[in-house]
Amino acid sequence: MLQENRIQAEGNAATGNGDSLAVRLNTTIRIRWLAIAGQVIAVLFVHFVMGFDMLLMPCLLVIAMSAWLNLFLRFRYPGNVRWRGPAVMGLLAYDILQLASLLYLTGGIQNPFSILLVVPVIVSAATQRAKYTVPLFVLAITATTLLVFFHQPLPWFEPGGIVLPLEIKAGIWVAIASTMAFTAVYMFRVADESRKLADALAATELVLQREQHMSNLDGLAAAAAHELGTPLATISLVAKELLREAEEGTSLREDVELLHSQADRCRGILRKISTLSSEEDANIASLSIDVLLEEVASPYRQGEVVIDVRLDGIVPHPVTRRNSAVLYGLGNLLENAVDFARSRVEFSARWDQRTVTVSIMDDGRGFSPAILERIGEPFVSQRTAAHAASGGGLGLGLFIAKTLLERSGATLKFTNQPAKGGADVEITWNRADFERDLPKTGL
Repeated sequence: MLQENRIQAEGNAATGNGDSLAVRLNTTIRIRWLAIAGQVIAVLFVHFVMGFDMLLMPCLLVIAMSAWLNLFLRFRYPGNVRWRGPAVMGLLAYDILQLASLLYLTGGIQNPFSILLVVPVIVSAATQRAKYTVPLFVLAITATTLLVFFHQPLPWFEPGGIVLPLEIKAGIWVAIASTMAFTAVYMFRVADESRKLADALAATELVLQREQHMSNLDGLAAAAAHELGTPLATISLVAKELLREAEEGTSLREDVELLHSQADRCRGILRKISTLSSEEDANIASLSIDVLLEEVASPYRQGEVVIDVRLDGIVPHPVTRRNSAVLYGLGNLLENAVDFARSRVEFSARWDQRTVTVSIMDDGRGFSPAILERIGEPFVSQRTAAHAASGGGLGLGLFIAKTLLERSGATLKFTNQPAKGGADVEITWNRADFERDLPKTGL
């Protein structure tokens, strides 16, 4: 789990974690300008086109306050600055109060545009944490409730406006409150899952980049050996010429001999580095299925849990190119099985002409039904409630393992063993996909 925690921390650092909750100030300014334009058009249309008597100047004054706020923010802060938390909550709280003030002047909750009170709450639910959204929800519900009882007349054909029955006002209040609550919860869940998925994918890319960086070191070493070979050959040649001229027994002769020997030693080291990849290609670049399982299992044999490696298939054994993503994915699944097993984990492989399947079965409690429905999603934290205290996780690490294995062409199946009840994970490849891109010097 230390490896999983480290990768999760790196993923949070890469994505900025809080940056996924940040809102660009320029975006809020543009949306508010759109709201201002709509409010001005609606007020002027009702007063001048429809000819309804209303509090025109107070309405325009309330709208002008939003315009002034936009201008202040635009000239006070850079447009690309990102705000989060209390700052965003403050802006959205102002939007609620401004709209509530305008509704107060134009009929209160009877105004058809009162439904727009849900918008700031929904924006907060989609972009901020719950601790900032809940106060906005309370503020919006409070404003909606006050608008039921306190408001100016709704502009209408008859002098003095129109007054709807209290029952209709109560129905409108229930509609607004339920819409606000349902939509906010829905948007919060969707946005939260999207953020978690984005963070998990970023962490997956970190794993791939790190492994790719390690695999590139061999090429860099060979290139360095090639570049340094020529100057070392020149040094060795000059040293030989100096040896012919230096007299025996002199300190100059000893220095030249030392220079020549060290130059030859450097050339030998560089020659070894440059041929390391080709010398070990057969052992490193390719893995037979039995070697693959043993390499994955070896780091987890030190504990009390017994890992039983089994093979079942026709000859010859499947052989695959060494793939860091597959090694990491299988290792993470096996680590989870060892963590939850009581005493034994069966790590087996079976194959035929068409498929290669690796199975990981433990004798633990297995997956709970709730977890089986969500297995492989990022940040699913526990396999069963009994493991909650132990801190065993099936979250980011399992998500990364599943993603990496699926990228290699595998399909994963998570079930419980019918008889024993322990967890059973099957990873299946088409044999052609498992053996593709083998090096020419492979096993």
